[in-house]
Amino acid sequence: MSAAPQPRPLRAGVVGLGMMGRHHVRVWDESVPGVELVATADPDPDTLRRTTAGRRARGYADAERMFAQEELDLVSIVAPTSLHLPVTLAALRAGANVLVEKPIAATREEATSMIAAAAEAERMLTVGHIERFNPAMRELRRRLVAGELGRIFQIHATRLGPFPARIRDVGVVVDLAPHDLDIMRYLVGSEPIRIYAETERRIHTEHEDLFNGIMKFANGVIGILDINWLTPTKRRTLTVTGERGMYVADYIDQDLIFYANLDAAQVWRRRGDDGTGVPVTSVAEGEMTRRLIRREEPLVVELTAFAQAVREEGPPPVEPHDAMVALLLARKMVESADTGQVIDGRALAEVLS
Repeated sequence: MSAAPQPRPLRAGVVGLGMMGRHHVRVWDESVPGVELVATADPDPDTLRRTTAGRRARGYADAERMFAQEELDLVSIVAPTSLHLPVTLAALRAGANVLVEKPIAATREEATSMIAAAAEAERMLTVGHIERFNPAMRELRRRLVAGELGRIFQIHATRLGPFPARIRDVGVVVDLAPHDLDIMRYLVGSEPIRIYAETERRIHTEHEDLFNGIMKFANGVIGILDINWLTPTKRRTLTVTGERGMYVADYIDQDLIFYANLDAAQVWRRRGDDGTGVPVTSVAEGEMTRRLIRREEPLVVELTAFAQAVREEGPPPVEPHDAMVALLLARKMVESADTGQVIDGRALAEVLS
């Protein structure tokens, strides 16, 4: 009996060859099964030449020309945010499925235009919220969904580091906070009903470089964001505190550590795991357990999921509406800091709609 024919490789292209764009080139070309990188586009000839050297992918100075001459199944758009709308529309018109790096766009109007264009073209649009694909975060979500913490009380994101010279057009909130705003909604499974923020400009004088935000979710969870460009070493952690203990996830090391509430464990043994019976009424220090994580490069996980979704005609790995909400929540955080006002009610409902 002859073997079943293998599906043809998906043809991929990358637009924008900055630092992150070069990583997309490397991963598509070397690490995603069933995908062939055939083209890249960037207006800088030196960058184009260096990035394509030793690779079979063809280089184009103009993305529109690349779309016209190559029949692409997949496109990574890693261009500046101001170009996300026109390049995405051009890729969709050419019949490609699109992953655009976060933030999805500069404005709500641009994001909704991109979402509508993808629906009209019957092609996939997804957004590169890479933290969802960190193995530690995926394992944390699996365990939270399974109810390992019982009721979740608080989720605290810490994202600290030095000022990146590549950033000129936005402050730390719009550049970094969408990562954690998206992850919080993704893990908590609820929508914020109230937000408040404070920002400062200490070194990056054109925009804020220090940000502290707080969110109250509809299910009672408190979200805290601690983000800056002022710390001389990178820290990327997420702490989730609940009835049965606390999880600490480290994005960089891909570690996931559980600190048990000993009293909660004793109560659960008495009442079983069905959540009924006597509630937990105290906290005591229990065992620390390091969960086993199979470490992988998050970008490889993300692009593999994108290619699989395209091949199986499944849902996008990250819904573009979720990415738009993360962007708009970040902008509302800036508004709260600028005005000194809590944002809730109708103003926040409009962001989530």
